[in-house]
Amino acid sequence: MSSTRIDAETLRRLPKAVLHDHLDGGLRPATVVELAEAVGHTLPTTDPDELAAWYVEAANSGDLVRYIATFEHTLAVMQTREGLLRTAEEYVLDLAADGVVYGEVRYAPELNTRGGLTMREVVETVQEGLAAGMARAAAAGTPVRVGTLLCGMRMFDRVREAADLAVAFRDAGVVGFDIAGAEDGFPPADHLDAFAHLRRESVPFTIHAGEAHGLPSIHQALQVCGAQRIGHGVRITDDIVDGKLGRLAGWVRDRRIALEMCPTSNLQTGAATSIAGHPVTALKDLGFRVTLNTDNRLVSGTTMTREMSLLVEQAGWTVEDLRTVTVNAVKSAFLPFDERNALIRDVVLPGYASAL
Repeated sequence: MSSTRIDAETLRRLPKAVLHDHLDGGLRPATVVELAEAVGHTLPTTDPDELAAWYVEAANSGDLVRYIATFEHTLAVMQTREGLLRTAEEYVLDLAADGVVYGEVRYAPELNTRGGLTMREVVETVQEGLAAGMARAAAAGTPVRVGTLLCGMRMFDRVREAADLAVAFRDAGVVGFDIAGAEDGFPPADHLDAFAHLRRESVPFTIHAGEAHGLPSIHQALQVCGAQRIGHGVRITDDIVDGKLGRLAGWVRDRRIALEMCPTSNLQTGAATSIAGHPVTALKDLGFRVTLNTDNRLVSGTTMTREMSLLVEQAGWTVEDLRTVTVNAVKSAFLPFDERNALIRDVVLPGYASAL
């Protein structure tokens, strides 16, 4: 059955898994407005609909640096315990409403310390909010499991501190680690100490690479730092000519290294030029382990349902394609093997069968 004949509600109900989604990029516009008023922060507009439109317009610049700058306003309202609890809980509920059954949320705790909270207190508070959201979602009959990836900001000096927190909280909801921020000029190899520490402590990590910078960033992330997944990775196509894979592309495909692809976000930052021509489709067809993700739902004005719908409508994806990327994501989740298998067997595959 072709996905082109599936209506929007069916797409929404399909079980989904998202591995690349930033907490501070996915707030509800109305929540930003309310929290900004409470903390005295000035927004571009106090109308939630207008604010949502402002985010998308600002992010459509085609410039990664300007895209990242839109986070000024969301971060401003995430500096208190109350703000973090609310945004974390709502994050989970919004995933559940979108049909997500497994998600990994990432954020950099150092960016939430301007109000006096320590990085450890930030992590504790976010985990409390996520747990409350999961409890509410389960009670409503839409259970979703959410794991946390702590981020270090690659252009600052607290990456190792964030890595230490990932180790400390790995039995309390934190499932892995990442580095984020502007790629160009800040290579992942600058943080070898943090990655070596994570490997010694058996904490998995992904690295933003191959978005604003090309093959060298992907090579460093994998072969120098030891990443188990790649955030974005769209530039791996630079190592593919007429369907023939170069050594790095072959390494990524053959070792089933997941690519956390974010089509709408990539259009906004200039890493891709169209949904129809986005590398996710060609890479899927070449057998890469591609996954589908939102990156920043507020900033990109998107959801997992919308990302699926765009690929169905503009790139000819089928139900089988959507199921494949969902299974890929769960297979590559930073969860124990038996838990991944159970999620695929008991939730994802039955969900696709029943939806059709």
